[in-house]
Amino acid sequence: MDVIWKGIGATVHWIANNILIINILLAFIIVFFQRRDPKSVWTWLLVLIFLPGIGFVLYLVLGQNMHKSKMFKTKAIEDKISGVILNQEETIEKHEFTELDGELEEYTDLVLYNLHSANCLYLNDNAVTVLTDGQEKMDALIEDIRNAKSFIHIQYYIIRADEVFARLEEALAEKVKQGVEVRILYDSMGCSIGNHMREKDWKRLREEGILTAEFFPAFLKKFQLRLNYRNHRKIVVIDNEVAYVGGFNIGREYLGKDEKFGYWRDTHLRIQGSSVLDLQNRFVLDWNYAAKENLFASPKYFARTDTAPKGNVAMQIVSSGPDSKYQNIRNNYLKLINKAKNNIYIQSPYFIPDDVILDAICLAAMSGVDVRVMIPCKPDHPFVYWATYSYIEDLLEAGAKCYTYDNGFIHTKAIMVDGLVSSVGSANMDFRSFGLNFEVNAVIYDSATTRKLEEEFIKDLQKSSRVTQYLYSKRSLWIRFKEQISRLLSPLM
Repeated sequence: MDVIWKGIGATVHWIANNILIINILLAFIIVFFQRRDPKSVWTWLLVLIFLPGIGFVLYLVLGQNMHKSKMFKTKAIEDKISGVILNQEETIEKHEFTELDGELEEYTDLVLYNLHSANCLYLNDNAVTVLTDGQEKMDALIEDIRNAKSFIHIQYYIIRADEVFARLEEALAEKVKQGVEVRILYDSMGCSIGNHMREKDWKRLREEGILTAEFFPAFLKKFQLRLNYRNHRKIVVIDNEVAYVGGFNIGREYLGKDEKFGYWRDTHLRIQGSSVLDLQNRFVLDWNYAAKENLFASPKYFARTDTAPKGNVAMQIVSSGPDSKYQNIRNNYLKLINKAKNNIYIQSPYFIPDDVILDAICLAAMSGVDVRVMIPCKPDHPFVYWATYSYIEDLLEAGAKCYTYDNGFIHTKAIMVDGLVSSVGSANMDFRSFGLNFEVNAVIYDSATTRKLEEEFIKDLQKSSRVTQYLYSKRSLWIRFKEQISRLLSPLM
């Protein structure tokens, strides 16, 4: 062990003595060997110049570029669904696609984009329940788990080792005793935050018969150098009959039990219908990568005992991440914003849009569209919060209405347009969700569900404060300084 520590010490000493040369080499690599957004390139160069030692560490943690990785390509499932996708594409291109009618017909191009870019099937036989309260969501989830007969697949970014997970674990352990398969996929970094799960907790679960897999494990189980490329998805699939997707993680704060945050306002969807299989596909792709197991080999994981329509809600399950050719969820946000005629309602805890998204929102506001953006009134990540707050000025100048949610912490990631189409899921409106994290959203082509989401937004307005140009201009010099520094670093966040 002494030899190892001496080796580490010698390495650190060598890096310290050669930091200038290392910075020059890193700058050369960033400029000539990595295809990055020019803004990101200049930000990294400034960090390396002005923070030579710290900048090197930040690059190791945040700067690794793995966008071209093909980690999740699974030929078997692509072959399985490609025929259906091709048929839908041909039907749309021949103007025979009649699923979307009336005011929704103009969103046919969005359906086609999702088919082309991300193999997202358009399925219109779903039933959707909107869940906005953590306790309500957990109660519904536990009830569905108790009714499970074959398998339960769970994926969360954050799982806390607290009383909330203890309740979930009890229900899962009971189902294992009944012969139900249970799998839990968790993100290595997300589950190391705060009151995190320890190895003894995962060992206990495995001893109970619960299968677990870790996404992007930390180096030597302790040193987490990959803050980027985290699996931020929240998915539960039970027997291919019911699924959950949205913003809630597993922990006491998500039930409003943390005094620091107070009430936790989030949005989750409980889905029944054919789109459950799309979420199952997404889970299995992630599980196969993390667990080195091929669940596609077993047909039972893609069979449904009840194929009757559960409702008439149409949707597409859209995923994106560093492995995606396109920034699919980001591009969906952009298409929705550009198509708006009457109103755009946006809720996001982290609002750090790229220039194109920001310009689209401002253009909509200046064109007479009722644009309303809601962000938290308190930070859970200070740099991200102040970067978010810095964009308020651009929105206000364009005529958008901005609000801070005062009744606790708002974690909802949702956009609703014209009472017709909406998108809800795990993706924030920021650089990280657009390209650095693995995310999943449900794009909903249904006026009833979208109006329900808008009604919840209107209720939230009553618990929020409007940020006017006058109030924003009165912020202190210290706040302005934090905004500017945070915004400068926003391409790295």
